[in-house]
Amino acid sequence: MRGKRVLITGATSGIGKAAAAALVAKGAHVGIVGRNPARTEAAAAELGAADVFLGDLSELDDVRAVAAEVARCWAGVDVLVNNAGINRASTDRTSDGLDPMVATNFLAPFLLTNLLVAPLEAAAPARVVNVASEAHRIADRIDPATIASWGPARGVVGQNRLYGRTKLALLLVTQEQARRLAGERVDVNACCPGLVATNLAGTDAAITHASTLLARTPLVRRAEQGAAVLVRLACDPELTGATGGFHSSTPAASLIPKAGPLRDADLQRRLWAAAAELVGLPSR
Repeated sequence: MRGKRVLITGATSGIGKAAAAALVAKGAHVGIVGRNPARTEAAAAELGAADVFLGDLSELDDVRAVAAEVARCWAGVDVLVNNAGINRASTDRTSDGLDPMVATNFLAPFLLTNLLVAPLEAAAPARVVNVASEAHRIADRIDPATIASWGPARGVVGQNRLYGRTKLALLLVTQEQARRLAGERVDVNACCPGLVATNLAGTDAAITHASTLLARTPLVRRAEQGAAVLVRLACDPELTGATGGFHSSTPAASLIPKAGPLRDADLQRRLWAAAAELVGLPSR
């Protein structure tokens, strides 16, 4: 990975930060994307990351600004890791009128990837790693025509169902993106890092304390363990040319049948086109 340019979102803590540290250790030229300037600069200094790109990925204009700055600063992107995500209910909407979880978990990685296709192709063979989740299995029905109205989540069950829907949506566009980039030597894959103690649910003190305790048991992984699948997808030479896959770190996940939408190419195409129209990209 020496000299390879790797862009990681959500790298100021948790799995993203652990993956960034591992890739820096392998000699990669790592850039991290964060919302808070002081926190992002501090994380970059701690990690030895080469570059910082600032933006709130729940805001589509910030996603566009990040992509433009990356394209300006880097001649190409060897690896894009879309790791940023949240799992918390909100009655607020973003400036684009979207639920923050929908914007951050689904539309931001979708838009960022598409805006960076040219730098990825310039660096080919290149890779895109989308951090999804086995929680996609608890998602309710996806209707591509209603993305803008997804949310707000109601209660714990509604929150987790919406989270699952955003991760299922990300998996579906991962598969369609892989088809669209076939022949361009840009591999697009998704992964589930397993149940990891992170601040995914925010900064609630009780949740943070519980996560810390659980991380000392076999039930929940440490960030470094969860990051392993991200790092492998980013740099394992054996995976060169492998695209459109979902690599899960959840024990026994391979024994569970695939969710129906993951076999529905028509739904994947329709969701990709609807998301493209919503964020202002060509739908074809």
